[in-house]
Amino acid sequence: MNQPGDTLSFGPPMPEGSGALQRLQQQGFCVLGAAELAAMAGYALASCAPAFALWNDLPPDNYLKDGGHYRFRRHGSFIQTLHPIAGQAELQTVPHRAHWQPTAYNALHGGMSRWFAPLSGDLQQAAFWQPLLCGLGRLFAQVRDTPQWFVEAHQFRIDTREGVGRPTPEGAHRDGVDFVAVVLIVRHGIRGGETRVFELAGQRGVRFTLSEPCSVLLMDDTRVIHESTPVLPEGEACGGWRDTLVLTYRAGGFLDPLPVV
Repeated sequence: MNQPGDTLSFGPPMPEGSGALQRLQQQGFCVLGAAELAAMAGYALASCAPAFALWNDLPPDNYLKDGGHYRFRRHGSFIQTLHPIAGQAELQTVPHRAHWQPTAYNALHGGMSRWFAPLSGDLQQAAFWQPLLCGLGRLFAQVRDTPQWFVEAHQFRIDTREGVGRPTPEGAHRDGVDFVAVVLIVRHGIRGGETRVFELAGQRGVRFTLSEPCSVLLMDDTRVIHESTPVLPEGEACGGWRDTLVLTYRAGGFLDPLPVV
């Protein structure tokens, strides 16, 4: 439990009167509402909703080691170059590549190259796409100065057709990057899916549920660990789902397997 006075260091995702930069610096995570995120990144909030249907066309994740069939995803990689003097950021799409994590960060699915279907051109051409990725990169660079971010984007759908869907089957974890952004796209016909964020070097944690479409959880991956609880059908229907866009930012290069010597 947080004690009185702790909220400045680790507490509510976004207390009134705080800003994203302040909260990231103080406690390593924060939540922005949809309108706040759009204003920070510089896109029209209304430009997001037309892209929601793209989450209906995600191929299954065939790498799940728990035997489940509840996760669907696409993946893409980008390099963002920052120009501090001009206050601009340039986003470059890189050739499609595998997603890889060491087992130190993902004990369940780490250590293997996972080739997911690429992001669609329709998503990357959406009006909000480049402003979102570049706006977040500029924000994160104010916390940790870098000339470039190596960005990975993951479209996820977790559904409940089998009764239970697990957004984080690996449990509480870090991603092995500098920053993580979890954008909620939509929740439909589900319960659960609670977000939990814990101090990496401490015992305190908070729990909340992202529910507003296009709201975002921002995390300094070097300071916190996180997980989302399973999603279950709401009522007797089994056709619910939770759609998210997860963006990771890493300085110095993408996570890749170490070369065999």
